[in-house]
Amino acid sequence: MSKKTILIVVAVLLVLSLVTVRYLRTSSPKIGEDDTSFKIGVVTGTVSQGEDEYRGAEAAIKKYPDLIKHVTYPDNFMQEQETYIAQITGLAADPEVKAIVINQAVPGTVAAIRQVRESRPEMLFIAGEPHEDPPMIEPVADVCLIPNNPARGETIPQLAKKMGATALLHYSFPRHMSYAQLAERRDIMKAECEKLGMEFVFVNAPDPMGEGGLPAAQQFILEDLPRQVAKYGKDIAVFSTNCGMQEPLIVASLQTGAIFPEQCCPSPTHGYPGALALTITDEIKGNFPAIVEAINNTIVEAGRAGRFGTWPVATGYLHSIGGVEVAKLALEKKLDIKDTAAVSKVMGEIAGTEINMTRLSDNGNFYMYIIDSIIFGE
Repeated sequence: MSKKTILIVVAVLLVLSLVTVRYLRTSSPKIGEDDTSFKIGVVTGTVSQGEDEYRGAEAAIKKYPDLIKHVTYPDNFMQEQETYIAQITGLAADPEVKAIVINQAVPGTVAAIRQVRESRPEMLFIAGEPHEDPPMIEPVADVCLIPNNPARGETIPQLAKKMGATALLHYSFPRHMSYAQLAERRDIMKAECEKLGMEFVFVNAPDPMGEGGLPAAQQFILEDLPRQVAKYGKDIAVFSTNCGMQEPLIVASLQTGAIFPEQCCPSPTHGYPGALALTITDEIKGNFPAIVEAINNTIVEAGRAGRFGTWPVATGYLHSIGGVEVAKLALEKKLDIKDTAAVSKVMGEIAGTEINMTRLSDNGNFYMYIIDSIIFGE
């Protein structure tokens, strides 16, 4: 064999070896492969920014103490996106980290994932409560998890009807109604109420971002709901699109006897502890069955059994610990993340109740879900 031929053969073998190495680095894990040496990064807000998300991460750490690397993003994440992105890329710099759960997936998540993919294309990303539009985040994240808000336009009136409501009162304000998904949910609610023979009542409330701020909006709720109950009767169900209005809405519903099906962001910890003067001790933080029991006892003692509801677990908490479970099972080749029913089953086991999950798009990974509500006192 001539020297020229030998050099050609060596060159070909070198190219093939580089291609093979690159393939091994960039190919995604396949179901059935055996790879159990890994860690999972978890990115959440702080307790002040998103306690449910943080408690979910704590629960995941307690369950898998040697598996989790947890960091928190800045409270002022909109102005500190570079710091946020650096935290995610920092986790990805650890070769043992094979998946990253981001909850909430605040603005900057898409940029962070793209940056990580440049050096770690095999990294598995789970995005909870994405803030960026689905067409942006769905192509880059492996799994997106979010409540199905359009579907709740039907389930909330149905729950209210089950609880004895004859009318549904919807509080909001122009800024929120300019958001397409919130406006769509309102329209679906109205149509569903008509189907159920319930009156739909829309009331414009002060915007918490307006001149009077949140205190003015909360005071309006406390003053207006008694007027609405006087007009429509106690069997009116109440709902608001604003998180800050939930506590006064619960307080006013307790006082007037109105029905409170669930919050804008359904969770046992959203509005109930403050409205009921419940202290969530360190012993029960993140323990949703215990929190639900405490709320249930207080509602029953107040003589309001059957008039208040929510979801049995906070979605923020669920996205953290459920996202870790989905990532872990996927890395262990025990879960196909493209199998909606399988992902739904895992999340349902974490939530302790059935989850109805659907895709936003055909064969997509943007999973929207509904959790069966609980009614306190039943």
